[in-house]
Amino acid sequence: MKKLLTPAGLATVLLSATAQANVNLPLERLFAEPALSGTAPRSLSFSPDGSRVTYLKGKETDANRLDLWQYQIKTGKHSILVDSNQLFSGQELLSDEEKARRERLRLFASGIVSYNWSKDGQALLFPLNGDLYYYDLSSQKARKLTDTEAFETDAQISPKGQFVSFIREQNIFVLDLKTGKEIQLTSDGTGLIKNGMAEFVAQEEMGRMTGYWWAPDDSKIAFSQIDESPVAEAVRNEIYADEIKLFNQRYPFTGTANVKVKLGVVGVQQPKVQWLDLGKEQDIYLARVDWSKSASLLTYQWQSRDQQHLELRSVELPSGTTKVLLKEQSPTWLNLNDDLHFLKDKQHFIWASERDGYKHLYLYKLDGTLVRQLTQGEWIVNKIEAINEEQGLIYFSGRKDTPLESHLYSVSMKGGELKRLTQAEYSHSVVMAETGQSFIDSYSSVLQPTKVELKSVAGKVLTVLESNEVSGSHPLAQYKDRLVKPRFGTLKAKDGQTLYYRVFEPAVLEKGKKYPVVVGVYGGPGAQRVTNSWSTKDLYFQYLAQNGYIVFQLDNRGSENRGKAFEDPIYKKLAVVELDDQITGVEYLRSLPYVDAGRIGIYGHSYGGYMSIMAMFKAGDYFKAGVAGAPVTDWALYDTHYTERYLGHPASNKAGYEQSSVFPYVKDYQGNLLIYHGMADDNVLFTHSTKLYSELQKQGKLFDSMDYPGSKHSMFGQPVQTHLHKTITAFFERQLKQ
Repeated sequence: MKKLLTPAGLATVLLSATAQANVNLPLERLFAEPALSGTAPRSLSFSPDGSRVTYLKGKETDANRLDLWQYQIKTGKHSILVDSNQLFSGQELLSDEEKARRERLRLFASGIVSYNWSKDGQALLFPLNGDLYYYDLSSQKARKLTDTEAFETDAQISPKGQFVSFIREQNIFVLDLKTGKEIQLTSDGTGLIKNGMAEFVAQEEMGRMTGYWWAPDDSKIAFSQIDESPVAEAVRNEIYADEIKLFNQRYPFTGTANVKVKLGVVGVQQPKVQWLDLGKEQDIYLARVDWSKSASLLTYQWQSRDQQHLELRSVELPSGTTKVLLKEQSPTWLNLNDDLHFLKDKQHFIWASERDGYKHLYLYKLDGTLVRQLTQGEWIVNKIEAINEEQGLIYFSGRKDTPLESHLYSVSMKGGELKRLTQAEYSHSVVMAETGQSFIDSYSSVLQPTKVELKSVAGKVLTVLESNEVSGSHPLAQYKDRLVKPRFGTLKAKDGQTLYYRVFEPAVLEKGKKYPVVVGVYGGPGAQRVTNSWSTKDLYFQYLAQNGYIVFQLDNRGSENRGKAFEDPIYKKLAVVELDDQITGVEYLRSLPYVDAGRIGIYGHSYGGYMSIMAMFKAGDYFKAGVAGAPVTDWALYDTHYTERYLGHPASNKAGYEQSSVFPYVKDYQGNLLIYHGMADDNVLFTHSTKLYSELQKQGKLFDSMDYPGSKHSMFGQPVQTHLHKTITAFFERQLKQ
């Protein structure tokens, strides 16, 4: 017989439970295992027949060691498909090329980090420790396809499922799955010549991670060949705890030469390359390559060096006849996207354009004739998620209801009214089934870590894949009651445009007390920080709020998801309108009676680090202290595609480059600045910081620094992140509280 609790005993238990759920976040806990965000699965995908959902999930003992799992919709059961440790349990030895590729992807896990479904839904392909594995559902066994000392990367299953393709030692290979025969399609990839591989700026700045594309009938592969010989060779060092590695890296500094790029088509059965004519102008970008629904019609997107002109071109094969289907142009720059979709009727395609100031969808005939604009308004489409041609519906994610949340919508190919399919008050990321009848909905809010549900397009929840309720044994549960909901609001920029902000404030504001403020900033293009979505980075802001700080975030002009009129003011002059808008935010903070105007700091990483420095150098009256992480300091040291997109070519905008550098303003710095940087950063090179260190020292300006041996741009890893945030916190404690 169970012992009954007395009223007094029950009260004790309840008080204990309340205390457990009313604990401040310790800094050391923010980056420790298990993750406070819970266990939401990664890389969710439907099988082609829609019968199951597959995903990657970390081990209980190591959240960053991933295994392949499935959820069978009919049975409602989760089960592990492949335990990565059963195939390889040692430390993975990645090639330098793969390390760089994963850094571009911001992929910091081990084990099974990616996978592809076969078209028939009977098998999955995945890489592990440099080799490729093919998992057959019927036999429930994983077959090792490659076993070489070389590192196989960018593995794909052909559209018809006959072949597996991959890159090995800068060449393209295919493997016949029936015979096991390996066919080498290119052989001249060596040294500075690379076949089927995306160059640095394509990966880092253009969002293109591959350099080859299968024809829909498995007969041939289109591929890029890059020649790095024109690119300046820079000697880059990576400083580790026990050694310094020197790399001779081809890095396209802004204003200098890019790679030479060629586009070819090679047959699978007869590996002879047909080179396509990209035009007389060679100093261009090969932005995207896509096959139509036919193996005789290939398309590619040609982008000018100044990124103000883009052409969608079609190539008939085997003749090589090229036609310009449509052109896009801008007086500033054109943003690239992946929303070109060819329809099964082989007569039409869907295209996304910002030509009316916002990214919207357009229906075209295959000959380049515009049929109609499908979406419109002062809001943006994020991306196409699926197309149901039988029903004539396009499913897309976008921000029609609010720029602070992403939602799933549907629209008819005939145009007309939109239908929102996801719940308000959350931000959603979705994966659609090929049937278009259901979707995986990963959604969150500022206080709710990501939930994952399988839903019908009618909105019915079919099953909960991960409830992630912050209760019971959830890692965040004991801290939940101390989390504060940020307050959202809007301000007006100098040109009248709306600026969104959010504020994390201490749960209780003591009457008469004035609080220090930390402005969390990114500020650069291609990013948005003020959203109603979960981010683990916000937990540090919660920690600061619990320790007596106000944390303020504002998306200045230049940020994404607001349309071109909001982005364009930064063109050819960086850290001008961005800083103006951040100052507008600080002026608002100064108007609050509980803010100490003399104790306002600023903190950011990457472009945010650059913004922190510019704030300290150009607006020292507003900011007492700043923390700058991995900052760009001189745009002449950054790459072509990103820098020239916003600043133009250095030869035509010398003044803009000088004014956008931090160095002209060093003389005005009077505050307190902490700079940190990963000493193996191959994106924003460590040189950015060392060059600034030297100039500050020359001018007798005092500053703090903390550099991390072996760390790259993302500063990945629990020890580094914990130490870094302890360092930042200690700095703000000294500067803003003493």
